[in-house]
Amino acid sequence: MGEDVKKLGEHFRTKREEMSLSLKEVENATSIRMMYLQAIEEGRVAHFLSNAYALGFIRQYAGFLGFDSEKLAREFPEAFRLPAEKQDFAYGIGTLEARGSPHGGVRWLPNLLWGGAFVLIGIVAYYFAKFLGVF
Repeated sequence: MGEDVKKLGEHFRTKREEMSLSLKEVENATSIRMMYLQAIEEGRVAHFLSNAYALGFIRQYAGFLGFDSEKLAREFPEAFRLPAEKQDFAYGIGTLEARGSPHGGVRWLPNLLWGGAFVLIGIVAYYFAKFLGVF
């Protein structure tokens, strides 16, 4: 990823300086934080939260500076083809279990109690209505 990203960053810095813009002004106009703009200009996009954010910020910054993203992608292909991030996933037996649940297998008990209470209320209401002669 190295050289293309650094060259692209230098290209951006040169254009920004030609436009007499500070990083703070670019930050205000693009809503990209100054530390990310500096990282782009210095070719350190690995410091971003995610490669997707880095690519999005590069494209947004390029658009702000008036560059054609497609032309830049052809000139600096490595900069626009950021490597996929390695993510650690733990697949296996038991990955869908609720872990660390304080109740373990007793989750059904409150539902059973509420259901029993409704049935009891229904029975009491039936006999009360029968006693009053409604049925």
